[in-house]
Amino acid sequence: METSSSRYLADRLRAIGVPVTLQRLEIARVMLSRPVHLSAEQLLAKVRDTVPETSRATVYNTLRLFREKNLVKELIVDPERVVYDSNVEPHYHLYDVDTGELTDVAAEELHVVGVPSLPAHVELEQVDVIIRVRGKRV
Repeated sequence: METSSSRYLADRLRAIGVPVTLQRLEIARVMLSRPVHLSAEQLLAKVRDTVPETSRATVYNTLRLFREKNLVKELIVDPERVVYDSNVEPHYHLYDVDTGELTDVAAEELHVVGVPSLPAHVELEQVDVIIRVRGKRV
């Protein structure tokens, strides 16, 4: 049975030109129902709870499409870890290198002053800031 939430998500996807499939709708439900930071593998595991036939390729392709449509942001936390952020409003991140926890930092909590001089043929798209922390060593 279709819920109002799934109707809303389906309408949201259609409005930006994303064809709706069962797998895309479930990926949208997991990623867009509330702010989350998930790796593709974490997302795949959650989606397979309700749509077990979902393939890894479907998840990666849908994340790429959602990124292109500005539904999620891709964050490269470290060379081995990429997560997708469903909060596309301006904000920054606090990353605990000990636990792997990633939390949002409101844009007004951190002020980035100035930007580097850019070549004439490019324009600034966005500034990503990841503040890395770890437990104090005793």
